[in-house]
Amino acid sequence: MSVDYLVRLEQGRARRPSEQVASSLARALQLTDEERDHLFIVAGLLPPSPRDVPTHIPPGVQRMIARMSELPVLVFTASWTLISWTPIMATLIGDPNLSDDGSWNLLRRHFSIDSRAVEDARIVSSRGDEAFSHSLVADLRRVHGRYPDDRGLTALIDELQRSSERFRELWMSGAVGEHQSERKTIRHPLVEEFELDCDVFSVAGSDLRIVVYTVAAGSDAAEKLDFLRVSAVSARTSAGLS
Repeated sequence: MSVDYLVRLEQGRARRPSEQVASSLARALQLTDEERDHLFIVAGLLPPSPRDVPTHIPPGVQRMIARMSELPVLVFTASWTLISWTPIMATLIGDPNLSDDGSWNLLRRHFSIDSRAVEDARIVSSRGDEAFSHSLVADLRRVHGRYPDDRGLTALIDELQRSSERFRELWMSGAVGEHQSERKTIRHPLVEEFELDCDVFSVAGSDLRIVVYTVAAGSDAAEKLDFLRVSAVSARTSAGLS
């Protein structure tokens, strides 16, 4: 269906898609940067500027993530907007259910004023909530310095300053840093609590963040993760997914 849609775009027989749809289509087709730019042009859109936060997952990175399907993996843009994840990750944290405008953003969720979002949080930072908040905001300021003209990033910062006094105070502090790997505690209704190592990898040239959760082989945490992995497979099979 995606290939057919691209053909119809080139032939002028399809409606003009949004930037979000075009970006999602480029990822689904595993397009190179040049092919992605061509897709944007034939769709009547401006190709992403080098000044914009990249959202394109290079084909090689997509293949690598596909081979990591048994691990909990999240892929974020530099501004911490979620763009891909593995099935087991959805089992750990709940289905991200990305909205059409790509609003599943780590900072938006973390600083949400919705108390239910806080109560339902399944991942807890080993450094504590305050240190985690400081780290995220300092990292976002670093990213803003790198992409000062990205409209989506600017809109996110403005939104968070309006909606969260806590974010506003941290942002005004002017701290700059890079969010680091750490241990996390998972609170899951099926297996209760267990700890994982959370490592953050950056993709050179695109500033994507690949967040990978792992546990020591043979540990109690490994048994719990295996149980959840089987649960994820069973759920997908029941839903008729491969």
